[in-house]
Amino acid sequence: MRIILIAFVVLFTSFSVIDTDKITNKEKEQIEAILDKQVEAWNDGNLEKFMNTYWKSDQLVFVGGRGPTYGWQATLENYKKGYPNRAAMGELQLKLIDVSKIDTKTVLLIGRFELTREIGDLAGHFTLVIQKMNDKWIIISDHSSAE
Repeated sequence: MRIILIAFVVLFTSFSVIDTDKITNKEKEQIEAILDKQVEAWNDGNLEKFMNTYWKSDQLVFVGGRGPTYGWQATLENYKKGYPNRAAMGELQLKLIDVSKIDTKTVLLIGRFELTREIGDLAGHFTLVIQKMNDKWIIISDHSSAE
């Protein structure tokens, strides 16, 4: 009986957390606006503006094919090395696959990127951890992998 009671409490608490942490339409629009800003900046060839959607901190984490990079500046430098000109950058499209709340200030986003380039197209998936800081949603972790 005690095990059943504990299981019921855990189950009830889980449903309560899921309900209270459900992402609102306004929050989803704010998160989608981050992706829109990234696409606009990328397609303008402006990596610094693209990076404005990321946490400007040494604690930012970007994980790509070569492993993790720590820090905003190091991430920007890696982008500059990997995409040194407009031909390498190409035209970016981002597609939102799923977005869900981890807690009241943290969101997990799964998406797909597609780069159309003369030097060869590139596509893959990404997972972002986005956190609300000072009333602004900001990317604190990015894991991107090409196909």
